[in-house]
Amino acid sequence: MGNKEKNSSPRKIEIAKQFLFELDKHLTELKTGQVTKSIELNEIAERLFIVPNHMSDTVSEVFGKSPCEIYENKLIEISKEMLENSNKPINDIARTLDYDPSNFTKFFKNYTGLTPSQYRKSKTEHLTI
Repeated sequence: MGNKEKNSSPRKIEIAKQFLFELDKHLTELKTGQVTKSIELNEIAERLFIVPNHMSDTVSEVFGKSPCEIYENKLIEISKEMLENSNKPINDIARTLDYDPSNFTKFFKNYTGLTPSQYRKSKTEHLTI
């Protein structure tokens, strides 16, 4: 959390922390195959017993990023980790994270500038040098 947190009320900080907890829990379950469908942000809001707009406004105020940005950043980090630490085919990684393989490639490239295979290759070349 950054400087914005200092200006937020304790309740807003608690909501933002609960959002991260629920999101991280879900992403761990997705990555490990305990669930097969991505959670919608409105479902996280339901778990927190607040309306989605309030959650979005609160998370944005506390973290300086929208819930969607946080979600996507975390998905990219998990994707990178899976590409680096497994020999799993990229299509399988995409499906594990509830993506159609071609959409996963577009999503990943949009955030990193590399396709998943280019990213994986760059990491394996780095290890062998």
